[in-house]
Amino acid sequence: MLSFEMSDEQKMLTDQLARFARDAVRAIAHEADEAGSVPPEVIDTAWGFGLVPAQIPEAFGGFGEEHAALTGVLAYEELGWGDLAVALHAMTPALVAIPVLECGAEAQKAALLPGFCEMDFPRATAALLEPAMQFDPNDLKTTATRENDAYVLNGTKAYVPLAADAEQFLIYASEGGQTQGFLVPRGADGLTVGAREKLMGVKALPTYTLTLEGVRVPAADRLGGEAGADFGRLMCYSNLALASLAVGVARGAAEYARDYARERVQFGEPIAHRQAIAFMIAEMFIEIDATRLMVWEAAWKMDQGQDASKECYLARMYADDMVVNVTDRAVQTLGGYGFIREYPVEMWLRNGRGFATFDGLAMV
Repeated sequence: MLSFEMSDEQKMLTDQLARFARDAVRAIAHEADEAGSVPPEVIDTAWGFGLVPAQIPEAFGGFGEEHAALTGVLAYEELGWGDLAVALHAMTPALVAIPVLECGAEAQKAALLPGFCEMDFPRATAALLEPAMQFDPNDLKTTATRENDAYVLNGTKAYVPLAADAEQFLIYASEGGQTQGFLVPRGADGLTVGAREKLMGVKALPTYTLTLEGVRVPAADRLGGEAGADFGRLMCYSNLALASLAVGVARGAAEYARDYARERVQFGEPIAHRQAIAFMIAEMFIEIDATRLMVWEAAWKMDQGQDASKECYLARMYADDMVVNVTDRAVQTLGGYGFIREYPVEMWLRNGRGFATFDGLAMV
């Protein structure tokens, strides 16, 4: 039965992340968006909470707790509330660690997972998205062709976070019509990191294009080895991560709009007293709560070992629409001020609009 009571560990973690998001992340979010980069100390602090090492077995250097999607979505909501770009940056290593943990061969786990349990921020990222109309993660244009004891990768990737500094890539490609992952080290022949992309939102997160021209990958470096990877399960974890981040972004925008409406006085009374605005803000919180419950149920089912593919997908689709609607209404609540860059709601709207195109950009 789904419980709404956090464990003591979950409560302590979310309280710590909420304070961090409020005191450290919100303080630099606007400046980071303008500058196009996040202060390294903020990322180091976020990584220091140990969200990834906590899920890695002690045998591989982790804290030995089980991989818990529900704990992850609770944490990601708080990080998303602080700032989406910071959250995506800080959790980029999870794009490799979680797939290896869930689907990796034993040799791959032994070789890679200890690197995610150190104090230094791991230089690892994943490449799923492609520069194509109507992108479908189950119908990739990047191909993996088996040649004897190796795979040859060809294609182009987009929205690859932190690629310029990455030492380890997890690159997804179509192998006989099925999406599979391939572990590729930096410097592999034929792997080229392109220019940094100029995005409408998450401007503090550096993302890049990748070009693969005849990149040879040993068969042993296929995620999961000969058995391969359950890509559908990995997409569930990605959909949960993105949906929980969307809840965090939307909650931050709704709370800001609510507080602004209470303090903004026109014609002798706060604008929150006006029925149209009061009802709009109430609807914002209703949509946020509904989405959160969908995310929690889907995450709980994943942790119970059930098939939650439908629930994870629906939570993600609902969250994609919800976050755009809520952040847009936050801009409306501020009126003309909402269009001014000094106020955070315009940034939240830009960031919220990107969720529909963020496939594979987060993993819980």
